[in-house]
Order: sequence, then C-alpha cells, then structure tokens
Amino acid sequence: MNDWPDGWTDDRNARYGRGSADAQPEGARVMRHVQRPAAPPQRPPVPQQQSRGYDSGYNTGQVYGTPPGGGGRGGGNPHAPAPDWRRRIKIGSIVVLVAVLGTTIGTYFWADGKMRREVDLAKVIDRPKEGDCTTYLIVGSDSREGMTAEEKRKLHTGSAEGKRTDSMMILAACGSGNTMVSLPRDSDVEIPSFVGSESGKSFPAHGRRVKLNAAYAEDGPELLVRTVEHNTGLRIDHYAEIGFAGFANIVDALGGVEMNIEKGFKDKKSGADFQAGKQTLNGEQALAFVRTRYAFAESDLARTKNQQKFLSALASQAATPGTILNPFALYPTMGAGLDTLIVDKDMSLFDLGEMFFAMKGISGGDGTSMNMPVNGTRGGNLVWDKAKVQQLVRQIQNDEKVTVTEK
Repeated sequence: MNDWPDGWTDDRNARYGRGSADAQPEGARVMRHVQRPAAPPQRPPVPQQQSRGYDSGYNTGQVYGTPPGGGGRGGGNPHAPAPDWRRRIKIGSIVVLVAVLGTTIGTYFWADGKMRREVDLAKVIDRPKEGDCTTYLIVGSDSREGMTAEEKRKLHTGSAEGKRTDSMMILAACGSGNTMVSLPRDSDVEIPSFVGSESGKSFPAHGRRVKLNAAYAEDGPELLVRTVEHNTGLRIDHYAEIGFAGFANIVDALGGVEMNIEKGFKDKKSGADFQAGKQTLNGEQALAFVRTRYAFAESDLARTKNQQKFLSALASQAATPGTILNPFALYPTMGAGLDTLIVDKDMSLFDLGEMFFAMKGISGGDGTSMNMPVNGTRGGNLVWDKAKVQQLVRQIQNDEKVTVTEK
C-alpha cells in the first residue's frame, strides 16, 4: 500500500512532486537556458583628481543646483571675467541724468503754470522802437490781496482799497552791463493818449501832468507802461509786479535777507526800527525797510535807493546754488513769489530768471544802479533832467556802457 499522497511515488530514481522523503538533498535540476541581452558598451573612465584623505564627494566646490566650476557662495570661479565698472558707471550716470532732467522739466512746467500773466502789453499804443537790451518795468504795489486783518496790522499796510504803485524801476539787461533806474513815484510826467485796458475806448492826450503813480491808479499796468514809454522814449519789453504780501513771503521763504544798514532809522508809519550794521531782515522788516520815506530828508529819492539796494540783495541770495539746487528752499521761494507775482502775457520763466540774475549782477558790481536824473521840481513833483534822460535811453537802446549819472 502506498502511503504517499496522490502524485508522489516511492521510486527513488524518479521523484516528482513537492518534496522528497530522502535524507539526501535533491540533485541540481536542469533549468531552461535563458539568453541574457548583450551588455552596453562601457564608457571610458573619467580620471578623478587625487585627493588627500577622505573624499566626501564635495571636494569640487559644487553645491546643489549649481554646475561645477563656479557660482557657488563663498568660492567664485577664479577664471570668471571681472565686473565691467565702466558699463556700470555709464548706466548709473544715465539713470541720474534722466532723474535730474525729469525733475527739472517737471519743476519748469509747475512754475510756469503758476505765473500770473495778466498784463497785456499789446494794448499799449504808439510804442518806441525796440532796443538791443531787454528791459523790465518792475513795480511794487501796495496791493493787500489775500491778506488777513492780522497780516495788515503786522505789516503796517493799512486797509486802503484797491492798489497803487509803491515803487517803480526800469531794469535793463544788457551785454555791456546791467542798469537799474528807479522812477520816483512823485516824478512829474505827462499822461499821453491811450486805449483803456478794460473798455477799449481811446482817450486823447490833454497835456495833463501828474505824479507817475497816478497813471497806474487811473488805468492800471498798461497805462503805466504807456506813460513811462512816452516820457522816456524807452520801450519796455516786460512787466513784473508784486504786492506787499508776496514780497514779505518771498523774504521769509528764503530765511531772511542779509543787509548792511549804514545808518539806523525809525518810521512809525512803515514800522521801521533799524540799528546800523549788518543784519538779517525777515519779511516784515524787509517790507518796512523798502517802504520807509518819512525818515529821510529826500523822502522819495532816499527810499528808491533803499529799494534798489534791498532788491539786489534779495536777487543775489535767491539766485544762488544753495537756493536753486535745494528743493527745500527752491519750491517754497518760487511758490511764495509766483502766487502773487503779476507779469505780462509774453513773459516766460526764462525771462523771469534773466531778470533776477540781472539784479544779482548789479549787486555784485556788474552794472549801474541809479535814480532817474532830476533837475528840479514842479508843484512838489520831481522834474526829470531831459538831456540826461535822453542820453541814458540812447545808451541802453544801443547796448552801450551807461555813463550818465543821476546828479
């Protein structure tokens, strides 16, 4: 009887099934021959750098994500090209230049837009011929426009309505030298024929002789220009007017203006109270300085000299690199002045700059500062020396050095 399960046999020479009861291990079975694929061709070995000691595999300086040979932190490629500093400096210079140019253009349009071009010199008739110099009629008015009651009290301006000319001067910017000529407001002049600035109506001449500031009071800047041109024979190219508040604000925006006052004086009406010597005037003091007339024997003539002296000092301080190149000084100064400065319709920001630099040149000794030559009075008004005035005008028209004196 066969005790082996089905499929098993006791035949020791033929062993089928899952195992064998034989104590000896089975012999090796013959397996089917399986053909292996051919091995790929071997690449030539890469020569390795011989290192000392233990090689961790990081001796090439390579970091993750960085190809061998450089760019890793702390150990650049010794064969990498040096930075091109010329190119970097060139690009940096272009960036700075573009920034400066953009700021300059922006400032120009900002300032140009704030200018009050309210005077139309095209309304002035029968004008003299043009000369070789650029001429400006600079007017300081007693306008209280925009001033509060407290400001009027502080600046001793009073509360009169309207506005009148408090100072007038001709500035001639010439190649031969700049000339500033003050026109006393008490000057005896003739009102010529003119066309009304508002009505457009023609007014014939009647030979009326009045104080110069009466022309402004009668029909404003256009008639003032017409009267100055008629009585001098000199063509006025540009007009600039500033009121009390604007004048004081410009001085304060500059941080004051330094003046050397030769002789102390007081004037209750203007609020002036000055000691002799060098000092810095704020806006309130500056206004008192240029308005004072009753403290002097030659009231109007002495005052015009002070006005010229102060305006030259003001222009000299305003037209400096410390003001022009410093936005913290430039913008407040221009803002304070342009808001209250009234000019003619053809006046550009460049013309305004030329005017200031011409005044600065006079302060530095490059030019002449004088009163209109006077040789007497008529009814309390100052009569101009006609011969000297004609010579002065001729020299300015022909861009010649001014040799005329006021006395």
